[in-house]
Amino acid sequence: MTRRLVVALIAAALPALLPSGPILASQKQSFSSRTLGVRVDVLVTDGRNPVGGLSAPDFELRDNGVVQRIEVVDPSDVPLNAVLALDTSASISGKRRTDLVAAGEALLDGLTPVDRAGLTTFSHAVAPLIPLTGDLSVVRDALQRITPEGLTAVMDGVYVALTSTLAQSGRFLVVVCTDGTDTSSWLQPAELIEATRRTNAVIYAVTAADAHRSSALRELTDATGGQVLQVKSSAELRAAFERILNEFRSRYVLAYSPEGVEPGGFHRLEVTVPRRHLTVKARAGYIGMAARKQP
Repeated sequence: MTRRLVVALIAAALPALLPSGPILASQKQSFSSRTLGVRVDVLVTDGRNPVGGLSAPDFELRDNGVVQRIEVVDPSDVPLNAVLALDTSASISGKRRTDLVAAGEALLDGLTPVDRAGLTTFSHAVAPLIPLTGDLSVVRDALQRITPEGLTAVMDGVYVALTSTLAQSGRFLVVVCTDGTDTSSWLQPAELIEATRRTNAVIYAVTAADAHRSSALRELTDATGGQVLQVKSSAELRAAFERILNEFRSRYVLAYSPEGVEPGGFHRLEVTVPRRHLTVKARAGYIGMAARKQP
């Protein structure tokens, strides 16, 4: 099977695999500006540390340039779904494997009883090992069974991790860990960025400091409001995973019903805190579904 055919098959499957609109506070997966709201995870920092204590009037959110009326949702009201997407290629062996497993377990340790976790691994092939579950012991057992082998398909692994969040309620955190060198993916970064527009998952990536093609992961994380963390050695993975979870829990959840914009097409989002010198990270936008015409 040629690369062109495989990519075509994956692209054809996208509409069925990815929601046609934003994931909503009401957990419905269709979009109509008349009845439903959009939810946006937002990180606010002073340049280094997360900033708390903000309320809705502190934010300005523009949907396709139009200022929206927003509410701040209590994150504790929305369960967290954490999906680990881990590189298990041959380069992740020995101490690297041990440290990777320990990092994954540390993230699971930080979850609450109402949170869920899932696990996808990727080498030259991608395996969605554990779908989202509240039984974290199942995920822990799967982590222990990781066996490094083969090449590395980072983009394909991220895609499968994204699809595992569909038809699920809650907030979505995807943690990708890899040496950063993609050697066998069928999908290209541009195709993954298009996929991120159809999900509200926030992607964080952990890579080696000297990793190649980390720019592709940076584009993906920027598109979702996440970021890339680079580590000098696998011994730093645990701290990186813990930092990601703590940072995600410090994010604000903004919700609004779009007003003054057409429902269909790509909606570019801009979130700022106008009266304070703060850094804001949020997903770049979402794809809305046009309202159906009345018969």
